[in-house]
Amino acid sequence: MAAEIAEQPAVWDALLAATGPDGGSGVDRAAALVRARRPRFVLFAARGSSSHAALYAKYLTEIRLGVPVGTVSPSTVTAYAARPDLRDVVLVAVSQSGGSPDLRRCVEVAGSQGALTIAVTNDAGSPLAGAADAHVDVLAGPERSVAATKTYTAQLLALYLLITAVPGDDPAPARALPGLGAEVLAGADAVTELATRYRFAQRMVTTGRGYSYPTAREAALKLMETAYVSAQSFSGADLLHGPLALVDALVPVLAVVSPGAGGAAMAPVLDALAARHADVLQIGGDGPGITLPAAPAEEFGPLLEILPLQLLAREMAVARSIDPDAPRGLHKITETL
Repeated sequence: MAAEIAEQPAVWDALLAATGPDGGSGVDRAAALVRARRPRFVLFAARGSSSHAALYAKYLTEIRLGVPVGTVSPSTVTAYAARPDLRDVVLVAVSQSGGSPDLRRCVEVAGSQGALTIAVTNDAGSPLAGAADAHVDVLAGPERSVAATKTYTAQLLALYLLITAVPGDDPAPARALPGLGAEVLAGADAVTELATRYRFAQRMVTTGRGYSYPTAREAALKLMETAYVSAQSFSGADLLHGPLALVDALVPVLAVVSPGAGGAAMAPVLDALAARHADVLQIGGDGPGITLPAAPAEEFGPLLEILPLQLLAREMAVARSIDPDAPRGLHKITETL
């Protein structure tokens, strides 16, 4: 896990180099198909960490393309045999391995019902890639750790490149990301100290708004699967609608505060947490906590914000004498039906 966390800037660099008219990522072909289709609606299908990448893509699609987005419940197709009318719809299935049967079935049914289907995976030879009309390869290389790290951020970047390629936006701002990621990872020692601070935490809350909400969700998953912490994730808005009651000085809160509109919307959430004397660790923004380098745009925040949280989950596992590379009961590929 530690090695794959460290690889992420190089993975981003390789994906950026492979995206373009002559690149091997498949981004340009998929974007051209979407442009030609002019969809009225976009659907994302995903599980686990990939669902958090899809949530990021939902924000990006609605904000940058102005197209409404929904998420697929695979069981409506697999368990209930639903066959919705998907003409003028693009369905994007996001999966690290591309091996889950339920996602493959969603793509097959969507295609038969009129949708343009795109698979975003780390395996061009996977069943999911083969079932879709187009494939975007995140090009992260083999990932041995059960907890997804480099494939997750590679998915974020691939989805950014795909969505912004549809209107033909210049990808140049994204080229700053590998250097910024390396800068974040250079501060790993500070995260090790934080892991000692939270070593005995039994419950944690993660929160964020806008583009940072998927980061909060992914951080909670990493804490659960590697350090066995009962971590619950809420959008900042939802946290104020009831779950705030479970926060006290003994429940640490990881608050992801991105630059821009999402971070500004977190101000009342931070005020409410301060009023409860909560133990808050802020990731990003100007407050005390983990500072991050300035990104060229708010939508790049999730690639940088998750890096110290991946490190924190790993270091907390080690501090608790847990092997983060062998979480109990989990396997690298989960095949849901």
